[in-house]
Amino acid sequence: MSTAATPILEIGRSTPNIPFEIHTMEWIDRNRWQQNSVPHRHNYFVIVWVKKGKGAHFIDLEKFELQNDTVYCITPGQVHLLKQDGPTEGYVISFTADFMGMEESNLDLLFNTGLFNAFSRSPVIKVDADVKDEMEDAVRRMLKEYANFFLLRSEILRGYLKIFLIYLTRQFEKTNQQPTQSRNIELMHKFLSLLEKNYAQKRMVTDYAEELVVTPNYLNEVVKKISGFPASHHIQQRIVLEAKRQAAFSNVTMKEIAYNLGFDDTAHFSKFFKNASGMSFTDFKKSLQEGSDIR
Repeated sequence: MSTAATPILEIGRSTPNIPFEIHTMEWIDRNRWQQNSVPHRHNYFVIVWVKKGKGAHFIDLEKFELQNDTVYCITPGQVHLLKQDGPTEGYVISFTADFMGMEESNLDLLFNTGLFNAFSRSPVIKVDADVKDEMEDAVRRMLKEYANFFLLRSEILRGYLKIFLIYLTRQFEKTNQQPTQSRNIELMHKFLSLLEKNYAQKRMVTDYAEELVVTPNYLNEVVKKISGFPASHHIQQRIVLEAKRQAAFSNVTMKEIAYNLGFDDTAHFSKFFKNASGMSFTDFKKSLQEGSDIR
């Protein structure tokens, strides 16, 4: 990476949320190449289905080589950049949580399946050949409906999107099966969802245990059984992840990052960062200068 960090392009921060969009990757390349040429993040959900292409997808500080028929689920707030090596075929679907509505089954698809919690699992899903045609059919129907303005357009789009997400969830669960009771998995998902919303304000396991109506010890135990790490570890790593994002993609100082993440004392934040990441904040900043393809 270069010494001067490339600022994150904040998409949707100063403009109204987009309720729903779907485009081919060819359309994106023609119409949004400038926006997508730099690391950026959205305040809505994004699904990128790469049907065919070469290159790399950078999500936060990780690099994923593009493979045919892979799907990337981007959570609001994640920094990403798609670098294509030649023409790429596929689709990009964007939508807000409000667009999905308040039905419990719809909210489960977003917050309790793990699709949009890439912080704890790989955000890459390989499309199974046996459901590829069904997923393609749902996408084509969404494209057709999106191009028109018929009666109850949003309801039809929401229905096809839900079908697509269900197919995606089935494949995600197949590759991320856990030999644990479903009740514990549900608690894990609820914890991660709360963490995503509150990591900048709440740093104690007790804070989350109270909201989930369990004891801190029980929450730590369940989360560790499923993920291999206690809840306290996930809280620390989520805070560190955001600190690294801001350090890598903006020119803010450590003091500013500490303040953004709820630390009044810079020295306390510095110690927290080193204990949670294994290196000092200064050493991490130096490591960014070693060079990266994302720049």
